[in-house]
Amino acid sequence: MDKVVGSADEAVADIAAGATLAVGGFGLCGIPSVLIDALLRRGTDELEVVSNNAGVDDWGLGVLLGAGRLRRVVASYVGENKEFARQYLAGELEVELTPQGTLAERMRAGGSGIPAFFTATGVGTQIADGGLPWRYHSDGTVAVTSPAKQTQVFETDRGPQEFVLEHALVADAGLVRAWKGDRHGNLVFRKAARNFNPLAAMCGRVTIAEVEHLVEPGELDPDEIHTPGAYVHRVVELTPEQAADKRIEKVVTRPRPDADGAASQEES
Repeated sequence: MDKVVGSADEAVADIAAGATLAVGGFGLCGIPSVLIDALLRRGTDELEVVSNNAGVDDWGLGVLLGAGRLRRVVASYVGENKEFARQYLAGELEVELTPQGTLAERMRAGGSGIPAFFTATGVGTQIADGGLPWRYHSDGTVAVTSPAKQTQVFETDRGPQEFVLEHALVADAGLVRAWKGDRHGNLVFRKAARNFNPLAAMCGRVTIAEVEHLVEPGELDPDEIHTPGAYVHRVVELTPEQAADKRIEKVVTRPRPDADGAASQEES
């Protein structure tokens, strides 16, 4: 039952080239940066990544992207990464953009054994009708487009309504970061850092969690556990330095009011 492994390098050692990864995080919040760096050191390439976004140019999934290790990305937002845009428009990267709620539900469904589901999101758009550019040729022409999806009308409390069929996502491996975890793999995420992490843990066939604070079995209140150990296969304990190494995507400050209520020059 002890799922703790000695290092991040050991934890990702059997992730093969061409694997599909579900990666937790939102922006740079709650990303498994230590596991991502271990994959970078290992040289694993041709990866398909399912994640809310692709990090920034020099942090998170952006480091794998910059090293040319990703072949395909399924995400809902990619606007903070210039290299991502360059690779996509140059035909070096295939991208499947998915509405954020749909992406979350596709991951949850994959972890719940639900092969597909109907949703109203995307009906009447290229999400359902097809034609979204997934990959470009190097000359800028479209090489691969999204296919049309099955739609069906269901009776609702508002009357007949059209829905689109979305398929579940199941990844070869799930990479997540937790605030606390025990040796059995039970995980607790802290505030906004929970985000996509529980979903990535659910849909990975093998899920690896890096944890900031490792505790012994029984120390976590069962009511505070967000991801049960049944979903987690390996746990990596972070050093205090690794746990504290967190980036802020954008720093925005404003003048701090002085005692009289006027703005001072000191930045908050």
